[in-house]
Amino acid sequence: LGERLPLHRLHEVASFFPHYRLEPPAGLEVKVCRDMTCHLRGAPGLRARLEEVAKEIGGGRVKVEGVSCLGQCDSAPAILVADHSYWGKTTREYEDLVRAAVAPGTPPAPQRTGASAPPDWKIDVYRHERNAPYQPYQAIQDFLLPPDGADESEALGQAAGTGVIKALELANLRGMGGAGTPAHEKWTDVRDARMDKRIDEKFVVCNADESEPGTFKDRELLLRVPHLVIEGVILAGLVVGARRGYIYIRHEYQEQIEAVERELERARALGACGDNLLGTGQSMQVEVYVSPGGYICGEQSALIEAMEEKRAEPRNKPPELATNGLWDKPTLLSNVETFAWVPAIVLRGGPWYRDQGVNGGKGLRFFSISGDVASPGVFEVPIGTPLGALIEQAGGMRGGKALKAVAPSGPSGGFLPATIPVPSKPRFPEGFPAGRIAAGLARRDLLDMELDLDLFRAFGLMLGAGIVVYAEGEDMADHARNCTEFFRNESCGKCVPCRLGSERLVQLAAEIQTGSAGPERLDEIEDWVGELRESLQQTSICGLGAVAAEPLAMAFQFFRADVDRHVSRTDPTTPPEPTR
Repeated sequence: LGERLPLHRLHEVASFFPHYRLEPPAGLEVKVCRDMTCHLRGAPGLRARLEEVAKEIGGGRVKVEGVSCLGQCDSAPAILVADHSYWGKTTREYEDLVRAAVAPGTPPAPQRTGASAPPDWKIDVYRHERNAPYQPYQAIQDFLLPPDGADESEALGQAAGTGVIKALELANLRGMGGAGTPAHEKWTDVRDARMDKRIDEKFVVCNADESEPGTFKDRELLLRVPHLVIEGVILAGLVVGARRGYIYIRHEYQEQIEAVERELERARALGACGDNLLGTGQSMQVEVYVSPGGYICGEQSALIEAMEEKRAEPRNKPPELATNGLWDKPTLLSNVETFAWVPAIVLRGGPWYRDQGVNGGKGLRFFSISGDVASPGVFEVPIGTPLGALIEQAGGMRGGKALKAVAPSGPSGGFLPATIPVPSKPRFPEGFPAGRIAAGLARRDLLDMELDLDLFRAFGLMLGAGIVVYAEGEDMADHARNCTEFFRNESCGKCVPCRLGSERLVQLAAEIQTGSAGPERLDEIEDWVGELRESLQQTSICGLGAVAAEPLAMAFQFFRADVDRHVSRTDPTTPPEPTR
């Protein structure tokens, strides 16, 4: 904007985000994903082998290091080579890829996938039924263009907006980014936000940062149905009174960024995006904002800070984004999937979506499932589907092994065993049918648990979009340490409890895994983890710190045999420096 920027502002941002560098790389950068499913599928061994390859190449021409989740959990392990993602290859293929990348000539082409949506995805009303009467962006057309003979007035537009919000309420559409906030409440709050001389505009932001290990469903929605995401953002703008929207996509999703950019060009050509929408005089500009990286950007206020060219550190609340969001103006911020469901709900009605649920659940949603399943991937399922049915859709347990553990929300929800205790006093949300938890049961088979956010919350558990499955034989103490390191690595460092607490948790996890802790020390560690868990939940500014202790705490709670097994070693070693 012609304003001279102080160097300290440049440095504070450049030193914060992983996609920026303070000096040019010395050579080819190779980064091996180190989190959850990649860790399960052999990332430590792959990284060690590629480090050997780097030494063989010599001259400091190749630098190998770890990187946080790349969103390719269904084809683990994954790597970055010169900022391009590759996945689903053998160790030998990765070795050849690195050698080819450093050799003179044409570097390896970025890996690509197909972009068509599976025919059974009900979310896409424009493709699900070939003879359906819908045309591209018809939900926008129905909103903007009144029926023949209707009064084309502002009052009609307000009525249309009220109708959309009512449809979202009837649908019971929730936020799909983790919090599960009812969509109609967010839309109403931003629509009702006051406008004055200072607040002269509103914004809509789609959170496509998706950096939670085990979660990759937004990746597929952006690639396969970008038109639905864009249409949902535009409809949101029209309803709440915004004239500008952004789709914030993590920089590792290059193929998805290109797919959304292409679809935006098509929407503009059709008159469904930009100025003078469909000749009505209404405007809604939408553009892609490429994230400079960092898991913390998934926290909505941290994402807004990043868009304002600041360090992505979560804001203290209140105020909320609905009144003081991007550039301190009213902002509607929701997840990719939440926006993508809006066109189908507008065209088919809220009850159509709501009634797709089963076993008392309401609606449909997407889950990413990876780990020890035969066919990991993204599945659209009715809310209320049992976990076991989802695992069967994913091909069942890998190698026919028995289930040992499930991470129901990436690392954030910790690990659950094959059977879980039924709480004596379930924490039912308002309106939840208490009869869905059978009275008198002490434990419940995890495979029978319905995938319903409210049910998991009644059990005091988390349910996210990324589910990671572990078979018998896995060391859950090792996986707990891996997840704890993820939270330490991705802490923004703004609040002291998270910055220091996450590091201390890693030290304790390393002490367990290497066998350097004796039985008495192990009891002390368990107490430490419990105290840190409580402190972080009460004092952390955002959700990262609040869940940082969950993997280790739940390893003690449900997988104590794995923890004790490390202590029984006869030749304990000094804990290595935890990897970053």
